[in-house]
Amino acid sequence: MEKNHKIRSLSDILDIKKLMNVDKPIETANGLPNQCYTSEEYLEYERDKIFCDKWTVIGVGNSIPNPGDAKPCNLLGIPLMIVRDKDLKIRVFHNVCSHRGFKLLDKPCTLKNVIRCPYHSWSYDFKGNLLATPHIGGLNNHNSDKFDKNQSNLKEVRSKIWMDIIFVNINANEIEFEDYIKPLEDRWSKFINHDDQKLLVHSNDYGSFDLEVKCNWKFAIENYCESYHLPTIHPELNKVSNINDHYHIQGLPNRFAGQGSEKYEKPVKGNNKFDTFKNWEKKSFKNSEYIALFPNVMIGLHIDHFYVFWLEPIGINKTKEHMQMYYIGEKSANGEELKDLRKENARFWKDVMLEDISAIEGMQEGRGSPTYNGGNFSPVMDQPTHQFHKWVANSLI
Repeated sequence: MEKNHKIRSLSDILDIKKLMNVDKPIETANGLPNQCYTSEEYLEYERDKIFCDKWTVIGVGNSIPNPGDAKPCNLLGIPLMIVRDKDLKIRVFHNVCSHRGFKLLDKPCTLKNVIRCPYHSWSYDFKGNLLATPHIGGLNNHNSDKFDKNQSNLKEVRSKIWMDIIFVNINANEIEFEDYIKPLEDRWSKFINHDDQKLLVHSNDYGSFDLEVKCNWKFAIENYCESYHLPTIHPELNKVSNINDHYHIQGLPNRFAGQGSEKYEKPVKGNNKFDTFKNWEKKSFKNSEYIALFPNVMIGLHIDHFYVFWLEPIGINKTKEHMQMYYIGEKSANGEELKDLRKENARFWKDVMLEDISAIEGMQEGRGSPTYNGGNFSPVMDQPTHQFHKWVANSLI
């Protein structure tokens, strides 16, 4: 992606007044302008101001469980790679050799001892240190007094792992992650504590699925934040946990928003049920919460399972959704006796997410209208979605 926005300002791409109107009180605010969903030039601007400036999700730790496991990823044209080093620490590097800029990794793999460039065989250890420079000083001369290896290590990306979610801050200019996540951890302290977080185990059989949708990534967040659409988009879900059983969640400072339910029923099959978090407060046993942590991860917290639904923006109108399912302890996550229950739970959530596709793709198609001004908000039902729009707008201006 060429950075044309350095030549064209944001005001050349969209109506700044409309963008500023997003921050008005919900009764008079409009939503984000159409260009935020349809303009390739805008997406370039958004990449830097949102995906590079903020803490952004690029995957989960379970995808690289062993030392030497490595996986490439692409953040709107920026090549990255995730590596688990020999101390089991997850590291993220720019996926480019320091020598001639060749992409080091093009598919997931397990490395033995080094990250080796396919072009000239320059090699790096799992901490990013440049170890070998074959023939740099001429044939069979692998060192040079004129070249300092320490100046050409891999460029590591600022990263943090939380609840197995891999966050990166490409431009290394965001607040400390502990400060960033504190408002959400404080909110969830009545459900889980730091020890409970360590109990989460990924399900290896029915623990993941991916969906490709023909829409801008923001529509998935907007839709996830609110329960307004339950009766029309999720009629079966609405029968057991209807719109009146839900409440809004708005995290201040403005970093997350979503909805909660007071009608969660744990899945049961015969006498089998999943283990539960030990420190969940008793008066909230039927509560579940669904948080969109800006910009691109949606989280579902229940007393007996946890999911991570993160978004990979592919283009202005194309997004890949990645679902990862976690349970409390190895028995619930991978035990044979609970396999059927895991299968049913994964099927349920996949069906819910598939139902949402018609809504979010329909909004993308609607943004082709030149008369649409960003839309309006219900002062009662759309508060979390309006909060997300404000977060995007304030991140851009």
